[in-house]
Amino acid sequence: MGSLPPTSDPFTKKSAKKVKGKRVSASSFSVLGPEFQILPALKDTPAAERNDLFLRKLQQCGIMFDFTTTDLDSKGIEQKRQTLNELIEYITSNSNVIFEAAYPETIRMLQCNVVRYFPPNQDDDKEDFDQDEDEPNYDPAWPHLQLVYEYFLRFMESADFQPSMCKKYCDQKFVLQIMTLFNSEDPRERDLLKTLLHRIYGKFLGLRSFIRKHINFIFLRYIFEGVVCNGIAEFLEILGSIINGFAVPLKQEHRHFLLKVLIPLHKPRGVAAYHAQLAYCMVQFVEKDPSLTEAAVLGLLKLWPRTNSAKEVMLLGEMEEILDIIEPAQFKKVISPLFKMLARSVASPQFQVAERALYYWNNEYIMSLIEEHHRIIMPVMFPALYIISKDHWNQTIVALVYNVLKTFMEMNNLLFDELTLSYKAERQRERRRDTQREEAWKRIQKLAIKASNFSGTASGVSGSDTG
Repeated sequence: MGSLPPTSDPFTKKSAKKVKGKRVSASSFSVLGPEFQILPALKDTPAAERNDLFLRKLQQCGIMFDFTTTDLDSKGIEQKRQTLNELIEYITSNSNVIFEAAYPETIRMLQCNVVRYFPPNQDDDKEDFDQDEDEPNYDPAWPHLQLVYEYFLRFMESADFQPSMCKKYCDQKFVLQIMTLFNSEDPRERDLLKTLLHRIYGKFLGLRSFIRKHINFIFLRYIFEGVVCNGIAEFLEILGSIINGFAVPLKQEHRHFLLKVLIPLHKPRGVAAYHAQLAYCMVQFVEKDPSLTEAAVLGLLKLWPRTNSAKEVMLLGEMEEILDIIEPAQFKKVISPLFKMLARSVASPQFQVAERALYYWNNEYIMSLIEEHHRIIMPVMFPALYIISKDHWNQTIVALVYNVLKTFMEMNNLLFDELTLSYKAERQRERRRDTQREEAWKRIQKLAIKASNFSGTASGVSGSDTG
């Protein structure tokens, strides 16, 4: 049996408790109320009566059904599905069908169907989740949720839609409710929410600052308090298109967002789930304002992983994307720390890390920058490359290193020979120091043995005198 939702604020409800196995959202529950009634079709109704019928159908679509029970009201569920499809078709195919009273009823219908709380996320749950192996938790009420979202999107995209009439109902509280829904574990819902929030951002100028600030708040809670949100990738995807529209020069607010929010987002353990979108935002910022390049590159290097090879491979890919669009003047500022990091990555015993770092030499633009500054770069990279060429365990890496060494040799043969002789001389000095250190320790050991023997003899003589 279907039922109307409660009229109280959804935010006063207690969140559903986490259950073992599948997590169940609050949208799956229904409360007592009237049954779904069959109303005449809008196309068969006289034009003078259509607006009233349209509102009645919107109100009926606020009736909820329980999708978690085996005793489903299949007839009511199907009637609601047909009604939602009819409403979508009506506002898509006709003009002058959106009137003032439709705005509050549309917002109310959306809130009745989609606004709910979710069981709290746990860090352990997110760490154990494997995107390739584990199936997401799909909301059982999705057949209705999808149509409700689709209706609201068509409603906002209609030529009859007037933001000035809707802004009274589409306020900060409503936007906050929509952004809370990004915690849904159903990726299909988050994808539609992403489109919906982007439409709201585009049509309601007064809400733009609020949306950006609340996204910042969600990110900062995740970074510094560990409060997990399932929709971080979707938020970043929205921000990627927003950043693309920023005016130059960038406001201090936007620069602060890059330095204090986007760069620290590389630190959490779950970065792999949203790294592609995060890297896109980083590249957008650097492309929009090249003066931020140095801060972006040094910020990434500061957070560079030491033991997490998978994360290091991801960051190497992101760094290459930044270098693809870097200006030569900005590249000069980061040469030393950047290639010190690359030298460590090339020397990594984890072959995927070394291989990803060596692929930089396959990038034509990066190669042109390296060639221009080879006198600075070659001394930094040469020791690591020379060692790998002699004793790395992976032959693929050895072959790639030989190609890089050959490239350096072609760039500046004299400097390459100088570095070779210098490196060999330094290794000889190291071997001499090692030999001297070993000899010093041997002398110390001999002195220690001699001192021990002298101490034993002295104690024996003292004992005989006492006797």
